[in-house]
Amino acid sequence: MNYLVVGEPATVKEVMRRTDDFAPSNALTSVVPLAPGTLRILSKAKFALPPVLASATGERHRMVRKAVASFFTPAKVAAVTPRVRELTRHHIAETALALDSGPVDLSLSLARHVPPVIMAELTGQDNPPLSDLKLWSRDSLELFWGWPSPERQLELAGSAAEFYGWLRAEVISSRGKDSLFGVLLAAGLSTAEVCSLGYFLVIAGQETTSQLINTALYRGIGLGTEAWAGLANTERADTHVRAVLATESSVHTWRRAAIRDTELNGVKLPAGAEILLELSGRHAPDSPPTAYSLAFGYGMHRCLGAKLAELETRLVVEEAAAALPELKLADPEPSWLRLLSFQTPTTVMAARSPR
Repeated sequence: MNYLVVGEPATVKEVMRRTDDFAPSNALTSVVPLAPGTLRILSKAKFALPPVLASATGERHRMVRKAVASFFTPAKVAAVTPRVRELTRHHIAETALALDSGPVDLSLSLARHVPPVIMAELTGQDNPPLSDLKLWSRDSLELFWGWPSPERQLELAGSAAEFYGWLRAEVISSRGKDSLFGVLLAAGLSTAEVCSLGYFLVIAGQETTSQLINTALYRGIGLGTEAWAGLANTERADTHVRAVLATESSVHTWRRAAIRDTELNGVKLPAGAEILLELSGRHAPDSPPTAYSLAFGYGMHRCLGAKLAELETRLVVEEAAAALPELKLADPEPSWLRLLSFQTPTTVMAARSPR
C-alpha cells in the first residue's frame, strides 16, 4: 500500500480536524490483503468489524464515544491511583525476589500486569486469562497492522477467531448489566457493533499501555542508575513518560483516507488516497510541553484512555524507580515489535547493579 506520509505535527492535526475531507475508514483495515483461507477462518467465527468508534464518524460515533467516555472520566481515572500503586507494588515485590537470582524481564514481571486489571475494574468487563489475552492481543495487532505471509495469517486468524469467540460470549452475557458492553447494548448497538468496538478497545485498553510501559522502563533504566533512581520523583517520572510519548509512543502512527478529491499543503489528493499520520517522533526539540499529547490522536478521535495510559505508565515507572533504584539493563539492545502503527521492545531485561 502506498501512503502519503504526514509527519509535521500541525499538518497531522489538520488532517484529523478536517473530518469532511479525511475519514478513519481505513483505521482498522489490515495492512496487507487477507488471504482467502484467512477470510474463511474469520467468517466461520462470524468475525465482523462494522464501524463504531475508531473507524466511524457522524452522530452515531458521537453517541458511542460519549457512552464509552463515561467510564473514563477524569475523576474516575484519578480515583484508580491508589489501586494502580497497590498492584504495581505487588508485582515489584515479586520482581525484586526474582532479581535475587539474576536478570528479570520486566515486560513479563511488571509491565503486562497492571493495565488489564485496571481496565476491567473501570469497565466492569472481565478479562480472559492473562496468557490468552496477551497472545490474542499481539496476534491481532500483527494480523491487522503487520505484514504476515498467507501461511502466518492462518495462525493469526485462528487466534483472532478465538478472541472474537470469547468476546462475543462476553458481550451477550453483558446484556442488562451496568458494564461497558451492557450500556452500549442498552443504547441500541447490535451485538456485532459492540463486538467490533470491544475487539480493539480490549487491546487498546491494556496492550498498548503495557507496550508504553515497556518503552518507558527500558529508556528510563537506560539513562543510568543515578538518572533512573531520580524517576522516583513524580515530576521527573511524568516528564520522562511524556518524552517517551513524544518520541516513540507505542502507537506511533495512525491512518486516514481522503473522502473526496481534496488538497493538503498544496498536494492534490484523489478520493480514496491513503494517508499515514506520524503521531510520535516528529516533534522538534523546542516543541511545547503539550507535544506529547499528539501520541493519543487529536480531535474527535483522540484516545479516550489517554489520561489513564499516561497515569499507569508514570506510576509504574515512579514506583519501580523508588523500589529498585539500582537497576541496569541486562540487554541494552533488545529486539523490537515493529508494526505499521505499534512498537515496543519485546523484552526489558534488567538486573541489579553491583554495589
